[in-house]
Amino acid sequence: MQKVDAHEGKESKGYGKEKPKQEAKRKIVPAGIRGIVRVAETDLDGTRKLRGALLKIRGIGHSLAVCLPRAVGLDPNVMLGSLNDEQISRLEAAVKNPQSVGIPVNAINRRSDPATGLTHQIVSSNLIMTQKFDIDAMKKMRCYKGIRHELGLPVRGQRTRSSFRTGMVAGVSRSKLIEAAKGAKPAAGAAPGAAPGAPAAAGAKPGAPAAVPGKPGAPAAAGAKPGAPAGAKPGAVPGKKEEKK
Repeated sequence: MQKVDAHEGKESKGYGKEKPKQEAKRKIVPAGIRGIVRVAETDLDGTRKLRGALLKIRGIGHSLAVCLPRAVGLDPNVMLGSLNDEQISRLEAAVKNPQSVGIPVNAINRRSDPATGLTHQIVSSNLIMTQKFDIDAMKKMRCYKGIRHELGLPVRGQRTRSSFRTGMVAGVSRSKLIEAAKGAKPAAGAAPGAAPGAPAAAGAKPGAPAAVPGKPGAPAAAGAKPGAPAGAKPGAVPGKKEEKK
């Protein structure tokens, strides 16, 4: 049988060749339609439908994106770039003041402002600044929500056992365990410097420090002859030195 190389024929299938780089697809803008339309300090895509393009404005939700064009007399499904300057100016005025075109109060995002008591719509950069001022006011009055904002914790009652754990270290560090071991107190009746948990000498009074062999006042070893020095080995003759082997 003739051996067939495993890599043979791969080039014909295009395995070893580099794939050509795909050029970024450019959005085709139909004739007579503007690609970018600026409304309420925001650049909107002119090729999108009116109800979808308005969602990019900060402070405009899905309901307002449908209601505003209809209140101005425009079709929500028409392309934004096909509108003329007069229609865009009417639409921008309605975005900044929806009550002027008959939008109900419950669709406005700033009802009964604490500072002025008025109800008005806030969009784009004004919404960012207003939100920042509200949080700063809560921090200043030291209310619950303000304290939670200061600590970087969730404000609306979410659980923190498994969520919002970014930036924290879980577990116990080795240095803390070493410090805890050094600061542990020795057991009652243990010799000074002895390991924690070591038993006291036999016959010692409760709470008395254990004697060290070879020191004055140390008890004689079990089996030692009378008169032998404390700490001597059992069977040793007093006054005789042990011969080294």
